[in-house]
Amino acid sequence: MCGILGVVARNPVNQLLYDGLQVLQHRGQDAAGIATIDGNAFHLHKGNGLAHDVFRTRNMRNLKGNAGIAHVRYPTAGSAVDHNEAQPFYVNSPFGIVLGHNGNLTNTLQLQKELFLDDLRHVNTNSDSEVLLNVLAHELQRESQQYRLDVNSIFAAVSGVHKRCRGAYSVVAMIAGYGLLAFRDPNGIRPLVIGSNQTDDGVEYLVASESVALDTLGFKFMRDIKPGEAVFISFEGKMHDKQCANSPTLSPCIFEYVYFARPDSVMDGISVYETRLHMGEYLAEKLKREWGDHDIDVVIPIPDSSRPSALQLAYKLGIPFREGFVKNRYIGRTFIMPGQAKRKKSVRQKLNAISLEFKDKNVLLVDDSIVRGTTSREIVQMARDSGARKVYFASAAPPVRFPNVYGIDMPSRNELIATGRSDEEICREIGADRIIYQDLEDLKAAVQKSNPTLLQYDCSCFDGKYITGDITAEYLDRIETSRGQAKSTPPADDDQMELDLAMSVTSM
Repeated sequence: MCGILGVVARNPVNQLLYDGLQVLQHRGQDAAGIATIDGNAFHLHKGNGLAHDVFRTRNMRNLKGNAGIAHVRYPTAGSAVDHNEAQPFYVNSPFGIVLGHNGNLTNTLQLQKELFLDDLRHVNTNSDSEVLLNVLAHELQRESQQYRLDVNSIFAAVSGVHKRCRGAYSVVAMIAGYGLLAFRDPNGIRPLVIGSNQTDDGVEYLVASESVALDTLGFKFMRDIKPGEAVFISFEGKMHDKQCANSPTLSPCIFEYVYFARPDSVMDGISVYETRLHMGEYLAEKLKREWGDHDIDVVIPIPDSSRPSALQLAYKLGIPFREGFVKNRYIGRTFIMPGQAKRKKSVRQKLNAISLEFKDKNVLLVDDSIVRGTTSREIVQMARDSGARKVYFASAAPPVRFPNVYGIDMPSRNELIATGRSDEEICREIGADRIIYQDLEDLKAAVQKSNPTLLQYDCSCFDGKYITGDITAEYLDRIETSRGQAKSTPPADDDQMELDLAMSVTSM
């Protein structure tokens, strides 16, 4: 998962982009980067770590210009620690282009071959985002007239990208001498919104992964960028848009609403916060149906994204809601940390229990989801160590049984605790007295309540149905093999690796 920003303004944008990265930091803590343009010269700074670690005053001073793009990253393809794979990426042929990408291409290997053999282009990293940049550059060259572009040729180039690229991609890019380009894959898997700000000197535009970036930076929400649509904003501030895909369908990743997006964001007409409240309501109804004689004394959320669901569940059941865990906000998320030992240590550093809320009580812990189960197991044990009589566990999402291939670095199938296990077996694995999962149809209904017109979602991590239709068992085997090989290669400096992980790790 990544966060992207793109802006065309009337004044220098370096501080604006930096502030935007701070707001989108939850979408990626592995690396950060900003590229601005002044005249026809790009200014770029990027590196591994959180935004406030990557940028210093001297870096900000060098980021000159009234337009720019920015990116926060966690890795879904390529290396987790190679600073060369931080974004934005840059290419200078046939046009100067910088690009930031949120998502994951599923036909990267095919595109790499095409770029090398047919397009005569070279990529320097294993990142699918650099592949995407070179595909765009080639399509712009193909559509240009004597190496000159206009709005129609830019949109034609995006159409070419849609024909060649598969998977999930929300993109911001700048083309030197022309303007800011933003587009979204034909399935709309990853979010992208646009807003404006009217100034005395004219209108400014901001494109971002989530609406919360518009809110905090003072831009007025205009709309979501549609699946397959491209928006081009000239450096003079004129906006153009066009549908560039043949048969677009809106199928956003449902896990955005479960976990990734900030609760104060609205994406594709859906309030993330409201959706999480609805998830709690549906979970409460299931609990009433299947466990009417429960003996739950208190409902406790596992901070932070499960809090709205737990709150509404407790309200619907008429059971006290309490905060039982204090979160250390200076520890990275634990979900994608390589190595179970590091993850176990991180959970204990990240959360501490308030014994008063557990002692001699039957506790229902509520989390947004259960993925590997390692974190859940540790938290259940923390509750028991704090004096709980019984520990029940509720997941606001259904069992995660399949990898996500569209930009969420979910583990391979044999690492997912729900793969091949019944609810009872999962309950024993995490050490709980009882477990209850959200039903998938109820999760869909919870999302749809905010936007009844949205009828289709990518739920692949729950049901194994991949919306792009190109994911085979062989593809999953290949990425799992690649993942295993990456794990087996020891880092050159173990101490530095552990430091990098502590700073950069992010999770579902």
